[in-house]
Amino acid sequence: MHHRPFIGVSCMNSRHEGGADLMAVRPTYLRALEAAGAIPQLIHLSADEQVIRTLFDRCDGILLPGGDDIDPACYGESPHEALGDVDAERDTVELALARWCRDERKPLLGICRGIQLINVAFGGTLWQDIPSQLPAGLDHQYNTHLRVYDVEGHRIRLTADSWLAQQLACTELLANSMHHQALKAVAPGLRVTGLAPDGVIEAVEGEGDHFVVGVQCHPEHLWRSAEPRWRRLFDSFVAICRG
Repeated sequence: MHHRPFIGVSCMNSRHEGGADLMAVRPTYLRALEAAGAIPQLIHLSADEQVIRTLFDRCDGILLPGGDDIDPACYGESPHEALGDVDAERDTVELALARWCRDERKPLLGICRGIQLINVAFGGTLWQDIPSQLPAGLDHQYNTHLRVYDVEGHRIRLTADSWLAQQLACTELLANSMHHQALKAVAPGLRVTGLAPDGVIEAVEGEGDHFVVGVQCHPEHLWRSAEPRWRRLFDSFVAICRG
């Protein structure tokens, strides 16, 4: 039996309908990692850096999942009027995780907010609100409005020589769309490898041989049936973490 790597997945602050505070991760990420052969390790939010660092050290790779907006102060901008909820505690923890991965060459995968967080951690910026700042763009909240997450929002085109295109064995495939922010200035060390039809960035990869991949869509909702090729993203990520 293959060694099952530990993949750290960062939590988000949340609130139960009854008013109780929670730290949570959507189970779709965990199920996708388990199906690919990994053991997910939750990384809760804490101001104790030693706690976060110890959890990081125990992991073979890190997955940064979706969630609320990143505070624009993290990339030197003032809040746009359409900025959504932000969570300073989560920003601090995830920025540290992403930078530790970069500095120590630990595999790093970002999904939705995760791709945005990686870009900010490495020195890039974001469009804070696509509808108002890129008004000619597609409806990138299509699946949010539909409240169905395993159907196509739009297609994305991948760069032919990218890691994603090679692993998924295609240069175009289905994506869902549940975001109102997107990458603007791309950080040093990252290259764009996927675009939506309107030019919004849908995927980035590290320029060197350190594994860094970010995707703007939510493949954890797609790999079971709607677009099975996304399964290869999780399989390949876990294999790299195992190695």
